[in-house]
Amino acid sequence: MLDRRAFYIDGTWVAPSEARDFEVLNPATEQPVAVISLASALDVDRAVRAARDAFELWSETSTSERADMLRRALEIYLRRRDEIAEAMTLEMGAPRDFSRDSQAPCGDALLAAALEALEAHVFERPSLRGGSTLRDEAAGVAGLITPWNW
Repeated sequence: MLDRRAFYIDGTWVAPSEARDFEVLNPATEQPVAVISLASALDVDRAVRAARDAFELWSETSTSERADMLRRALEIYLRRRDEIAEAMTLEMGAPRDFSRDSQAPCGDALLAAALEALEAHVFERPSLRGGSTLRDEAAGVAGLITPWNW
């Protein structure tokens, strides 16, 4: 069984502030496949603080720096796609062929789409009425929860 109780916060794996273990069951077999931690409010606060601290530097990165990071993330994802497909099979109980051929490729497709959108976006442009410039800037930290089937 996989042990995934640590949280990745501020560039390092850290223990949760309190032990709140949760077993992940493979719905196809009803067997435990991993143990994870449920975050407390303190853990969430720590993650938000780290994100806010990182925001200042991140908000000033160039489009090319961000594109390079997305390319690197895509490269790593592609290299590890079989592992990701296996994790999907274990966590969701999906057949391996389906995870490998249909689900895991969605991740690289989304990363590629984000890269394409970033490179095509015009961050600074004249207003339609003229006389001023519109500049898209990073707004801040956002917390997002996505449904399992997005």
